[in-house]
Order: sequence, then C-alpha cells, then structure tokens
Amino acid sequence: MLKWIAAFNAAVNRSVWGVPAMLCIAGVGLYLSVGTGFVQLRRFGYAIRHTLGQFFDRQEPADGAMTPFQAVCTALAGTVGTGNIAGVAGAIALGGPGAVFWMWVSAVLGMCTKFSEVVLAVRYRERNAEGDWVGGPMYCIKNGLGQKWHFLAVLFSLFGTIAVFGTGNATQVNTIVTALDAAIVSYHPLEQDVLGQFDLLTGAVMAVCTALVLLGGVRRIGQFTEKLVPLMALLYIILALGVVLFRIDRVPAVFAAIFRGAFQPRAVTGGAVGSLFVSMRRGVSRGIFSNEAGLGTGSIAHAAADTSEPVRQGLFGIFEVFADTIVLCTLTALVILCSGTAVHYGKAAGAGLTISCFTASYGKWASLFTAAALICFAFSTIISWGLYGARCVEFLFGTKAIRPFMVLYSLVAIPGATVDLGLLWDVSDTFNGLMVIPNLTAVGLLSGTVFRLTKEYFSGRDRL
Repeated sequence: MLKWIAAFNAAVNRSVWGVPAMLCIAGVGLYLSVGTGFVQLRRFGYAIRHTLGQFFDRQEPADGAMTPFQAVCTALAGTVGTGNIAGVAGAIALGGPGAVFWMWVSAVLGMCTKFSEVVLAVRYRERNAEGDWVGGPMYCIKNGLGQKWHFLAVLFSLFGTIAVFGTGNATQVNTIVTALDAAIVSYHPLEQDVLGQFDLLTGAVMAVCTALVLLGGVRRIGQFTEKLVPLMALLYIILALGVVLFRIDRVPAVFAAIFRGAFQPRAVTGGAVGSLFVSMRRGVSRGIFSNEAGLGTGSIAHAAADTSEPVRQGLFGIFEVFADTIVLCTLTALVILCSGTAVHYGKAAGAGLTISCFTASYGKWASLFTAAALICFAFSTIISWGLYGARCVEFLFGTKAIRPFMVLYSLVAIPGATVDLGLLWDVSDTFNGLMVIPNLTAVGLLSGTVFRLTKEYFSGRDRL
C-alpha cells in the first residue's frame, strides 16, 4: 500500500513541480511585475525604508490583530527555516552553482507575487467569530471572486490542512533532532537507543512549547515571532559572513561559477549536472520552497496586520522575499561554495552539507551553532504553519475547530521526532504544490484589483 502511495505521489509531484509548473509560476510573477510597473524594483528603496523602520515601532496592535512588523515576522518565521539551510544545499548539489542564479530570478519575480498576495489578503480579509482578522487565498476567493469560485477556496484550505502536518511540523521537528543528534555525537558518541530516547523527549518538549504559543492566540504568536525571527536571522548572517570573509579570495570565482553554471552547468559541475532545465528547475523550485511566493501561505499572516492600507502591508511582502532568498539563501550558497568543502554534484544533499561547510571554517563547535540555528528556524516555522493550518481548518469547519486542531498539530511533534519521514515529506511537498493552483488562479483573476490599488497608493506621492 505504501509503495503504491509513494509511486502515485511521485507521479503527481513531477507534474506539480515540473518545468511547466515552474514556468507558470514565473510567468505569473512576470505578469504581475509588468502590471504593477515592476513595483518590487521601482519602489524597492521605499519598501526597505518603510519595513525596517517598523522594527523600532512598539505600538500595541488592536484586539484580534498583530502589528504590521509582527505580521511580517510571522510570515518570515514560516519561510526562514530549513529551506535556507537544507534547501539551498540541495539546489546546489542537484542543480550546480547555476541554481543560485535561478533562485535569484525566482526571488525577483516572487517579490511581486508575494506583494500581490498580501495586498489581496488585506483587501479581502474579514473578522471571525472571535473578532480576529482572518484572510488569505481562501478569503480572497470567497470575498473577491464570489460563490462560483468557492470550490477553489475549499481546495486551498484542504490542501493546506494536510500540508501543515508534514511541512510545518513533523519534518521540522525531525530536522531539529537530526541536528541535535549530530552535535551531541560529535562531542560524545552515544548508543542508538539512548539517542532514540533523547529524540522522543525532544519531540515531547517541542509539542508542549508549540501548544503554549499557539493556544495563546494571534497576539502571542506575533509577540513570539517578532522577538525570535530578527535575532536568529542576525546571528546566522554574522556567522555566514564570517565564513565568506575567511574565504574572500574565492568569492569572485564563486560568482563566476554561479553565472556560468546558470547557462552551462556541465562546464562547472564536470558533467554531473548537464541540463540547463535541471539547474533552472532546482533553483526556481528551491526558491519558491524557501520564500513561499506563489503558495499564498504567508499572506495568511499578513492578513492579521493592524493596518488599513493593503499596499503598505504588501511592501512587507517584498521585504520578506528579499530577506529570505536574496539575503539568507545567498549567504548559505556562499558558505557552501566558498568553504572549500567538496560538493558531490548530481547527488542529494541537505543540512549536513551546510553544517560541514561551517565546521570546515570554524571547527567542531560550529555544529552546536548550526544545531541552535536549526532549532530556532524550525520552531519558528512550526508556529507560523500552525497559524496557517488553523485558518484553513477554521475556513472549512468553523472557529470551534481551531483549538482541537492546534492540540493535534502540537502532538504531531512527537512522532515527527522519532520516525522516518521520507514519504510524509514527499506527500507534503506535493500538497504544497497543489496549493499553488487555487492561489495563483485567484491572484491572476484579481490582478486588476492589485494594479488599481497600487496605482492609487503611489499616485501623486513621492514614494521613491
């Protein structure tokens, strides 16, 4: 039975994340960019000034809402995670250094896609029975497209509910225990049964911590993420920059390999990666996996922002993709390519490759830092995806279903820490891809609203 499920899922996954799908996602991003006058580039300076300025704004949000900065931190918590560490390593190993270039391309287009998703989420959000702001693709479809498109809202919510248990929780906890085990064993080898007991305890602790944050409501989630996300991102940037500075002499050659490998991967990887489309697919898919532009999940967090300006909040979407992919993913790529650690092109790689690159530059203690970073990254992802899942469940079954869902979601951390998640990860990846279909359909159909609101917001104002 499991073999049949795996085979069927693999077939669906190839279609969902195939080259046509990648081109479709990129095409929508290009269409939105043209329609908004490339707002992500023309208004980039204003977006960065506006979003970073909110870091020092400690205003109290209205009941049932987050501050705009808390909303973007919650969305970033869902994107800044294992994709930045393991996903980039996998993209480079399977697509060559050129995959980084295509990751950048997807990020530039993804900035406008995420901007549009956030604008629509704030424009079409509504209050739930508890007085909280709720929004996202399902509410854009419900309130923006009408009853005849309601089935798309149901599909998005259904796909999202299934995906969060794997992508948002179990695989994140599994990444945490893997990193902890590696750090512990590097200092003091332990028996496998002892490690198994430690993993089980870790899963139980993660379940309790997840429940404590999620059951506190949207304001507690916002307060948690606005403290954790900036801190963990800053620490990671400092350590990654350290590796790059240690190997500064290799940086020019690395960038040359990235640009050359984007169009001639065989020349850089020695033939292990010989197809331009392989490099493109790996870069684009990993970029989307990391920043979630096109999935629509991040807009669920942004919809809870205490703001009356959809476009103003949309600027946070531009910042979100820039910080996640252009900054953090690029730094991870430079760490891997500058460290001198051998990359086995054409073979699967993950967090282990990134960890080995840090330890090659700093020594064995770096495994402890990487483990700590992964814990922060993964736990923040768990919290954000818990909110996404709660909103999907609420849309399907009503407000009363939220707390039971959060309890069940928290408990998934225990098996997630102790079992092989290969199939679960693959299935979750497929449902992530399926979420793209109703989301981008809605964004495309409502693109006129995005164009109009953007034009109105910037009309007659100096926003440069």
